[in-house]
Amino acid sequence: MDRTKKILATSAGKSPTSIMKELLEVLTPSVIVPEVDKYYVFVYRAKTKGITYDQHPLVIVTGIFRWGFTGWNMHAGPRRYTWGEVITNLYEVRDDELNTVGKLPIALFKQS
Repeated sequence: MDRTKKILATSAGKSPTSIMKELLEVLTPSVIVPEVDKYYVFVYRAKTKGITYDQHPLVIVTGIFRWGFTGWNMHAGPRRYTWGEVITNLYEVRDDELNTVGKLPIALFKQS
């Protein structure tokens, strides 16, 4: 059962922040450490100065490390995420929800 379809149906005209908040509420429970080859959404704040980053990534995790993890951000391509800059826990997006979540306008590009 896709927990996210209702959010997509009511997302028109809402801000990425508002949609992301709704999404995180329905994707509970969350995890602190992700698993490789699973999809997650979370809130992130980059520490590297002068870069553009996606504050609301939808990522398939490709590697776990002591410093953080790597993944393919569906909005921005390959990325590295350090633990200290992950603002929320990580919320798993199940396979049956991926198509719907991929259509949600949650990408929020910011300049660090």
